[in-house]
Amino acid sequence: MMKILVLYYSKHGGTQQLARAIARGVEAEGAEAVLRTVPDLPPFGAQHNQSSNGNASTDPIVTLNDLKGCDGMALGSPVRFGNMAAPLKQFIDSTSKDWLSGTLIGKPAIVFSSGSMMHGGQETTLQSMMLPLLHHGMVLVGLPHSEAALHSTVSGGTPYGPTHLTSESQRSLTADEKALSLAAGKRLAAVAQKLKE
Repeated sequence: MMKILVLYYSKHGGTQQLARAIARGVEAEGAEAVLRTVPDLPPFGAQHNQSSNGNASTDPIVTLNDLKGCDGMALGSPVRFGNMAAPLKQFIDSTSKDWLSGTLIGKPAIVFSSGSMMHGGQETTLQSMMLPLLHHGMVLVGLPHSEAALHSTVSGGTPYGPTHLTSESQRSLTADEKALSLAAGKRLAAVAQKLKE
């Protein structure tokens, strides 16, 4: 069975919601979604306390073996000043051996993000996650404009990947955000299957 790694960091739960919706799309295509997260980092200047993790996720922590065993990957982060969050970047920075050995070459990938402002940097955050994936030789898969929700969304969702706009009044994914996340997961699994064949 095809295994798609859905790897993300989520501080307040928005990115985790996207990860779960993408995983449902992956599984709708008959592939296995492997949900993984990364450990939180201590605040700048503070001592790290392993027992208090600010990560909103209850999913297992990713290992480098998860990269070796996947047929494709969805990578997600909340917006941090238009960039991916430091805990996710720290994990990516630890993958040099996999880069040298070509672990991810030729495997498809998507990116996803959540943020609390309409113009807070969702698209640049997606692009910041694309760069290391390109260095790893992965095949980036976007959302084509044939997805109707791209034309109707007034919250999250871009051709670069699914996004979620969270606010005090809108904590859950909108119908369009769910539709785009499901579509992205299905598309990723379908492309992974074609590339494997």
